[in-house]
Amino acid sequence: MANGIITKVAGPLVIAEGMRNANMYDVVRVSSQRLIGEIIEMHGDQASIQVYEETSGLGPGEEVESTGAPLSVELGPGLIGSIYDGIQRPLEEIMKVAGNNLTRGVEVPSLDHKKKWKFIPSVKKGDKVSAGDVIGTVNETNAVVHKVMVPVKVEGTIVDIKPGEFTIDDTVAVVEKNGRKQNVTMCVKWPVRVGRPYKRKLSPDILLTTGQRVIDTLFPIAKGGVAAVPGPFGSGKTVVQHQLAKWAAADIIVYIGCGERGNEMTDVLNEFPELKDPRTGNSLMERTVLIANTSDMPVAAREASIYTGITIAEYFRDMGYTVALMADSTSRWAEALREMSGRLEEMPGEEGYPAYLGSRLAQFYERAGRVIVNGTKDTEGALSVIGAVSPPGGDISEPVSQATLRIVKVFWGLDANLAYKRHFPAINWLTSYSLYTDQLEKWYAENASSDFMQLRGRLMSMLQDESELQEIVNLVGMDALSAPDRLKLETARAIREDYLHQNAFDAVDTYTSLKKQVLMMRAILLCYDKSVEALEKGADVELLAGMLVRERIGRFKYESESRIDQEFENIKAIIDNEIEAVLERSED
Repeated sequence: MANGIITKVAGPLVIAEGMRNANMYDVVRVSSQRLIGEIIEMHGDQASIQVYEETSGLGPGEEVESTGAPLSVELGPGLIGSIYDGIQRPLEEIMKVAGNNLTRGVEVPSLDHKKKWKFIPSVKKGDKVSAGDVIGTVNETNAVVHKVMVPVKVEGTIVDIKPGEFTIDDTVAVVEKNGRKQNVTMCVKWPVRVGRPYKRKLSPDILLTTGQRVIDTLFPIAKGGVAAVPGPFGSGKTVVQHQLAKWAAADIIVYIGCGERGNEMTDVLNEFPELKDPRTGNSLMERTVLIANTSDMPVAAREASIYTGITIAEYFRDMGYTVALMADSTSRWAEALREMSGRLEEMPGEEGYPAYLGSRLAQFYERAGRVIVNGTKDTEGALSVIGAVSPPGGDISEPVSQATLRIVKVFWGLDANLAYKRHFPAINWLTSYSLYTDQLEKWYAENASSDFMQLRGRLMSMLQDESELQEIVNLVGMDALSAPDRLKLETARAIREDYLHQNAFDAVDTYTSLKKQVLMMRAILLCYDKSVEALEKGADVELLAGMLVRERIGRFKYESESRIDQEFENIKAIIDNEIEAVLERSED
């Protein structure tokens, strides 16, 4: 143990001398109050310590004690359904010990070490195992089977394993190699700044279905992909992340509230336990881990919360699960980096952010991916990361947004104007993009429709044409447009209002399957193609624009999945009938 003495306190930064035996990123206990901190710089025997708790009242001369271990998280049964602060302290347990006020220096174990879990072995005596192999399971919740894995750097032959009820510290199996026995428990510790190992990374060529039409159709994210959701206040970042948490094709959700306002985090804490999981019908919390780090908590703990969350997510990925991590928002984390950099008197980069902002963001996002996990079997796991960015005033030219855009492959740009028009999700189709689209082309052809990318391409070109035509309309009015352009505008309006607009609070419209998305696109484009044909035969454009079938197409999104095939056939028949009627009236 290295014990030092505080020489300087500057907000969350504490300088201590006499720390020669300590190492970088060691966790330390500061003063008699035993505040948690982490060494972020060493100069000889002088350590710069980032303290994750309020430092008011601290002064020079107080003692600092190093634990000799890096900041780590406890991984084992009991994670699912838990609500932690940024350094994996369970908030519910802290409330029992300290009441409603978060007491400084409070020490509570991250997992319940007394609770007994029913362990069911999946290997037997004499089996050879290596790091990452699943040796048994625990039914953690109704939705999640917790897989107990052989720890990293452990391999050999199972010499003892038995079913029963154990605490997370009890030995559930014994592995022997070259006469050396190693005990395996259900709990492991892992340093948060170190990515968990895997065999190899796979290409991001499988869609992470979300049921959100604007995402799945226009700007898809792959399993193991990374996406950014930048947008100004009130544009719906949190609603987008809630929808993805509820509907994305992920087995486990890790939600990090990183420096968010207390009321937003309270909404999450209140809503998630009440949200019905569409997979099981039970509470969504039965497959969720929440990390709550609000803006009134110490700034330095924001950095820890990001790493804590992604380490927990990697742990479940290693079990072979598909994990979706929501970080809301990385801008607040960057602000914490800026404050600590200023306290350390480092040379500032753009807008005062540290020069290493981009590399820190990259280190975080590159821990995502679809991988073959460690173990004798080739098991696939995936970790997708969706990071919200909160640029001041919605200006994405600022450093955090720009650094994020250089790293992520999907950009869902939220637009305040769309949000004010009550168009949700307020993802702007002209500024957003996805770089996974080409890699997903084959997947779409095999799992959705052979012409999916063609339909998508037509929708995108219609929306781009609309923006150009709208400029003409704004200048000289609708009468200046030709009849084909009038039809194009009408179709683009249908794409915007009937297809891209989606009601998160409607029981049917909140989620749309890929099959329904294809039929909806076909219905809109079929109506356009038939109208263009009729126009060439001399039909009146006003009559074509006013066809009643357009309203029927608009209501298609509220049809239940069981009726979509029948409804599509009905729409096709009505289009033919109404086009004929329009042609007859035009001749008269």
